Amino acid sequence: MHIMEGYLDPWWCLLWTMLSAPFLVYGFYTIRRLIREDPAQKTLLALSGAFIFVLSSFKLPSVTGSSSHPTGTGFSTMFFGVGVTAVMSFIVLIFQALLLAHGGLTTMGANVFSMGVAGPFVAYMAFKTMSKAGVRTPITVFTTVFLAGIITYMTTAVQLALAYGTFSESLVSFLSVFAVTQIPLGIVEGILFTIFVDYLQRARPDLTDRVFPRRVTDES
Repeated sequence: MHIMEGYLDPWWCLLWTMLSAPFLVYGFYTIRRLIREDPAQKTLLALSGAFIFVLSSFKLPSVTGSSSHPTGTGFSTMFFGVGVTAVMSFIVLIFQALLLAHGGLTTMGANVFSMGVAGPFVAYMAFKTMSKAGVRTPITVFTTVFLAGIITYMTTAVQLALAYGTFSESLVSFLSVFAVTQIPLGIVEGILFTIFVDYLQRARPDLTDRVFPRRVTDES
C-alpha cells in the first residue's frame, strides 16, 4: 500500500520520516551485526529482500493516491524482526520509486513506516507470542504474514485519513476500499509463505532452526 508522490503535505512527510528513522538506524546496525557474527545469514537476508521487492511490485489500483499489493514483509519479520524489515522495505521502496514510479521519494517516510515498521511490529509481537505458546508452525506463519500485510494497509488508511477530510469519516472510507483488495491478498500471501516455510524447514533446516526449532508436532 504505497502512497504516491505528492499526496501528502510536507509536514506529514517530515513527521513520518522522523518516526521511521530510528527503526532504520537500528536495522542497519542489526544487519551489520548479523553478517559479522554469522555470514550465512546473508542468504536469508537476500531472500527476505527479494520477497519484499517481488511481491510488493505487484501493484493494484486502489484509493486515489495509493495502491494495493502484497507486502512480502512477513518472512523478514519472522526471521529478523522489525528493524531489519524496515531497512529492507526502505531499499525496495527507493528502487520502486526511481525505477517503477511506484510510491514516491517525498512519501518515503510514510511508506516505510506503514510497510516496514507498523505492519512488521504488530506481526512480530504476534509471532513471538505464538512461538512462546507453542502454536503450530503453519498457523504461526500464516497469522504473522497476514498481520504484516493487513496492519500495513490499516496504517496507510490512517495516514491518508489524517491528511484528507474528517478523520473518522475518511478512515472508514479508506479502510472499506482497501479491504476489498487487501484482505484477499493477505490470505493468499499467508498461504504462500506457509507453504514456502514448510519447504524450507524440510530442505534447509540449518536456515530455519534458529526461528522454527523442529518439534514432533510440526513433523507429524
